[in-house]
Amino acid sequence: ASSPDEEWPEAEKAEKLARGAALKWASGVFYRPEKLEGLGHYRSRETQRNSSIQSRLKSTIQSYLEGVSAGLEQLRSAAQEVQSVCQDLGAARWALLDSADHFQGLQQMRALVEEHVQLASVVQVLPQIFSVHEVFSHTLQLLHGQHLLEAHAELMMVEHLRDDILSQLHLRGLSGAQTTVLSYFSGLQQLNEALAKQLWDIVGSSLRLVREDPVLFVTAVRIIEREEKIDDSLLLEATFLPPGRPKGWRQKFYHVLQDTITGARFHAAPVDAEGPGLARHLAALQKDIVSELRVVKDLMVQCVPAHYNILSVCATTYHQALTSHLQEILREDLDKQGLFLLLEWGLHVYHSPEMMGHPDLLPEVDVSALGPLMSPELVDQTERRYVVKVKASVLEWMQRTLEVEFKEWFREEEPETDHQGFFQSALPVIVMQMLNENIQVASLINDSLQQKVYNMALEELEAFLGRLREALVQCGKEHQQDRAVPKYYVSYLLAMLNNNLALSNSVSSLHPDTAHREVPASLQAALDRMQKKACQLLLEELLLDLQPLCLQLPSRKWLSGSQLAGSMCEVIDKYAKDFSRVRKPVFTLLLMESELLVASQYLRALMQRKMVCKSEEERGQLCDRLLQDASQLRELFCGLGLDRSQQSLEAVFALRELICLKDPALLSLEVLGFITKYPDASDEHISSLLDLRGDVSKEVRHVVLEMMAQHPQVLPEGYRPIFSTILVPVPELPFCLRKGKCA
Repeated sequence: ASSPDEEWPEAEKAEKLARGAALKWASGVFYRPEKLEGLGHYRSRETQRNSSIQSRLKSTIQSYLEGVSAGLEQLRSAAQEVQSVCQDLGAARWALLDSADHFQGLQQMRALVEEHVQLASVVQVLPQIFSVHEVFSHTLQLLHGQHLLEAHAELMMVEHLRDDILSQLHLRGLSGAQTTVLSYFSGLQQLNEALAKQLWDIVGSSLRLVREDPVLFVTAVRIIEREEKIDDSLLLEATFLPPGRPKGWRQKFYHVLQDTITGARFHAAPVDAEGPGLARHLAALQKDIVSELRVVKDLMVQCVPAHYNILSVCATTYHQALTSHLQEILREDLDKQGLFLLLEWGLHVYHSPEMMGHPDLLPEVDVSALGPLMSPELVDQTERRYVVKVKASVLEWMQRTLEVEFKEWFREEEPETDHQGFFQSALPVIVMQMLNENIQVASLINDSLQQKVYNMALEELEAFLGRLREALVQCGKEHQQDRAVPKYYVSYLLAMLNNNLALSNSVSSLHPDTAHREVPASLQAALDRMQKKACQLLLEELLLDLQPLCLQLPSRKWLSGSQLAGSMCEVIDKYAKDFSRVRKPVFTLLLMESELLVASQYLRALMQRKMVCKSEEERGQLCDRLLQDASQLRELFCGLGLDRSQQSLEAVFALRELICLKDPALLSLEVLGFITKYPDASDEHISSLLDLRGDVSKEVRHVVLEMMAQHPQVLPEGYRPIFSTILVPVPELPFCLRKGKCA
């Protein structure tokens, strides 16, 4: 036999834990000798506690043992009852086995009962089956008389009868008999089609009927809802689906209504793509759509169930139909007026209070949730087409304006003047007004189109300036052939300069945004080229009058006291008076260019190697003549408003210093100062001036040119070249046949 410790290891473990806990407690309480005096007290208290615990344990164990005894008794009783039930079930089983033969007879009885029930059902519906064709005829009469509810009630009755029969045949697997039944009830198809035709005719006329006779429309909706409920119930059962189901008449209702709206408004007749016809068409659409949506909102909504969302359906249908309709119109070759009308209508009119934002339609109709009527891609494409059309119109108009302007240049009278007496023509006003009007019209659509038209306007203005410049060149060529044609050539050139200045000042006003009114670089370059060409033609005209005078110098006659400078001043003064008819910025420019032209022509004449001073006296005369001429010309230009610092005639005074120098040996120093002030003066220019003196030896010339080679000059920024435009003739090589040497 095993020991108690082996049988109850948990008890041994618990005892060890208890002893350990007691030892720990005792060591904590009696850790000092004086504490041992209370040992008897602690022993008495623990003895009482142990007695109490033992009594509670005994009570608990006794209660547990009593419960176990009661449970054993109940188990014994249950086992006896189970045994009794098993005996009864065995007896019942033997009884059923003895009665099996009797059940065969009951099975046959059950089959007879089922057959009887079926026959009884057939007998009950036989009168209805035999009256089917009579019902068909009566239903057709009701339909012809537009008694739709009564006709539909009879139709539903016959359909229900047919569906019941087909369902029974389906459950019994008698598919062959279904063909016979369908053939017998074939008239249902005709009735359904006749009823459906009347329903869709009513739906197609719904907008008129809800105003004139809403009862008929409401009847059609009630029939559609009846059929929809039958569809739902059959689909929910999902056991047998009769032929022709589901009918889906509610969905058909939507299709018919949408087709009616689309066909009546958008496919009725071809649209006139021309501006006036298109405007009338769009105005009619606007009026009719608003009117019909008001009918839907005020009347039709009350005739259909709320879940139809009929107003939303109609608004969506109109929106989608209009989107397609505008796309179809845009496939035509529209003019600029037609394209503008479509953009304005699609982006502004459609959403305005005059149409879909009409107070009578809000807030129920909200087309903002349907997306844009014209997609951003379509809008951009239409805008580009519009810009192309406007560009062609602007080009044609500008070409016509240029032709008129060109003819005016050859008139026998001066150009018109403004209130300040400046020459001008109507060209800037016509051009800018035309461009500005097109930009303003585009601003009525959106900023995108306005920017496109603005960019196109600048491009066309730049191209127009190029053609205008070519016209000036052509006019100049004709004038070269005959200076009497045009008669007022200079005046019209001055008018063109004023026109060009007016265009330049007006370009910035074209931009709609005041913060971005900068003239593009390419356009500014075209304006500058136009101004430069007109100035060039004017200076060429001045040059033609100055050249005969410049040919007279230098000469002995000129040295002896010619009135050449006076004659030049008269020519310059005459042109200056003409130049005063142009506005100040250009007038100052013309003065400066004229003064540069006069100075360069004067210097060119001196450097043509036509005269060489033979003596110091002639050099003195030359210096005096140069001083007189340069002073007279300088004073003239100062009197005209050109400051000395802006004049190039100072080069004549500097050149005079080279001529007046007494000692040729000092020329290298003087020339160095000269080329420092005028760095574009070349060796050839200096050589020709040295030739003019007539007293410069080869050695001095060599020293001067060597000095120039050692001091190359660089043109400073902002320097106005004067000598680089002067070509010096190549000196002739000496040809000699002196005796003795050349031989």
